[in-house]
Amino acid sequence: MATFILLIIYLAFISLGLPDSSLGSAWPVISKDLDLPLDFAGYISVATAASTIISSLLTGYVLDKIGTGRLTFISAALTSAALFGMSQSTNFIWLIVLAIPLGLGGGAVDSALNNYVAKHYKAHHMNWLHSFWGVGATIGPIILAGYLTESAEWRKGYFTIALLQAILALILLITLPLWTKLAKTVHADNNASVQETKQEHMSTQPILKLKGFKSTIFAFLFYCAAEATVGLWGASYLVNSKDISADRAAEWVALYFAGITVGRFITGFVTFRFSNLVIIRTGQVTALVGSLLIVLPLPDIFILVGFILIGLGLAPIFPSLLHETPNRFGDQNSSKIMGYQMAMAYTGAAFLPPLFGFIAAKTTIGIFPIVIVFFAAAMLLLVEKVNIVLKLNK
Repeated sequence: MATFILLIIYLAFISLGLPDSSLGSAWPVISKDLDLPLDFAGYISVATAASTIISSLLTGYVLDKIGTGRLTFISAALTSAALFGMSQSTNFIWLIVLAIPLGLGGGAVDSALNNYVAKHYKAHHMNWLHSFWGVGATIGPIILAGYLTESAEWRKGYFTIALLQAILALILLITLPLWTKLAKTVHADNNASVQETKQEHMSTQPILKLKGFKSTIFAFLFYCAAEATVGLWGASYLVNSKDISADRAAEWVALYFAGITVGRFITGFVTFRFSNLVIIRTGQVTALVGSLLIVLPLPDIFILVGFILIGLGLAPIFPSLLHETPNRFGDQNSSKIMGYQMAMAYTGAAFLPPLFGFIAAKTTIGIFPIVIVFFAAAMLLLVEKVNIVLKLNK
């Protein structure tokens, strides 16, 4: 039964990735169809991100009331309805309005399932789970491309993605009794009993006063800031500061994303031998070394190596930190803290890269590698501070 639920969770993460990459892929056609400026996609993205952040913050409290299975079903249904609505939208106002339930549904299911896997499954599943998100993020544009190539009918593409979300919601509805039964019989992973005793005193403390909490959530902020900034501005830096051709720059950034996806898949196997703490430290040092290679005045090939190392280094950090949440803060607090972590992660991804773009436009894109080094170093120092405070050394 636990394996069957895990398969459903993997499917849910594929579906979670489907809409995340769809707006950017379809927007050139949507903007022409609805006669909208190209930059209006940013407003939709911000509306989605803001809703996701709010949803993530509330997830822990909602989970206490209705449980993971019901919340995941409601979120999938909400996301499906939003995508169906978008496929029928005839103006920008409706796209903005529907971005709100899309973000609310996405943030809730993301936080809820990350918390569930962190508490009930081993570390390799968390890494593979986030690889499956990448599968969904890849499939979304492929689905849209199939329609846009033939008839430029973006609506059919969105309708298809909405239908896939609806199928997932139906599966979740049918399997709700299994979630309830499993919640009563499955315990946390092999560290659960130890961490429950170790962290029991924390259960009555306010979340904001837990040792290491603030440093942890800011580590998530800087992690996602680094990941998203490299993805959004890496090619622009290569073209404008290093005189690398646009097609070559795109290939290098693609290798960066490949490093994240492949790195998470490989990390799933590495967790059989090494602890989350070792994997996180190794990833942070690797990412920092990669960012330093971009800063130093070295031949272009080292910049490529730097991008790949950043991707490989970042790969295990996010899922491994999420998986450590119950161990660091206790089962009683994990669902709420997971929501805070996801909210800060979305904040870092949604707002810091545009802020960097604004600053770069006023100064120079040449500050890109320095900013990435800062993000990587800040993340490393914050996580190590948490390790010291909680006395995690192994």
